[in-house]
Amino acid sequence: MTRIAVLTPDPADPSYSGQWPGVLERLQGALSGAGIEATPVPWTDHIDDASGLTGYPLVLPLIVWGYHRDHDRWMQACRTWAEAGVRMLNPAEVIGWNSDKSYLGRLADRGVAIPQTVWVEGVTQADVDAAFDHFGVETLIVKPRVSGGAWKTIRLSRGDRLEGAPEGPAMIQPYLPTIETEGETSLLFFGGQLSHVVNKRPVDGEFRIQVQFGGQYVALPEPPAGALALAEQTLAALDEDLLYARIDMAPDADGAWLLMEAELIEPDFYLGSEPEGGARFAEAVKARL
Repeated sequence: MTRIAVLTPDPADPSYSGQWPGVLERLQGALSGAGIEATPVPWTDHIDDASGLTGYPLVLPLIVWGYHRDHDRWMQACRTWAEAGVRMLNPAEVIGWNSDKSYLGRLADRGVAIPQTVWVEGVTQADVDAAFDHFGVETLIVKPRVSGGAWKTIRLSRGDRLEGAPEGPAMIQPYLPTIETEGETSLLFFGGQLSHVVNKRPVDGEFRIQVQFGGQYVALPEPPAGALALAEQTLAALDEDLLYARIDMAPDADGAWLLMEAELIEPDFYLGSEPEGGARFAEAVKARL
């Protein structure tokens, strides 16, 4: 079997320990069916020295949880891997810039529809009050530009005091009530081809769709009308050499799709919802070896 590396969190980080072993097991099972052995390697062991990675024919950064809480070291690691020529997919340069959600602004400049956004270097009460008036809405979402799993993401109603706000560069957006009624839809692409589609909805009273907040996930037989067009537009605007991509989107009040995130780093592929149980992903990996 061909042996490749899958980057994982620091084993000392307990914050994802209940979830990432299951994600790794699903990846390993899918890859094993294609004759590929996936060896887990903590990304935090190779920040300044990539020599432990260069011997692998391919490195997949699929479970690098924790980068959002240690972003300076993450960016150093991406530079180290790129300079050492580590064969990584998605490429180290890509997973570097994709870790800062300001890339959404660049995609918007290329015509990709995203939620209305105010970008701030450090969110203040004045920023929030101004955003309510600017957007003319009653509810806002405030999130850090570097985040994962809704980390430090808060929802505010008009008149609320700003508490628990993210530190550093942030983004302020109108809250989309459709998240509660229609959910967020993810289109999974392997080797540039659509693999499967998953709809994710929050539980009652919640706005976060992640599983750790009780999010409910359902496989869809095909993309909803208009969703594939936005995903393909996004991938064309990215114009990168991508092994995988998860394009997350939600509709606005008028039903128009808005890009929430182009996840190119460590997405959960929801392989349990993939019609062939991850075989499509494994074949995309095998084609790159």
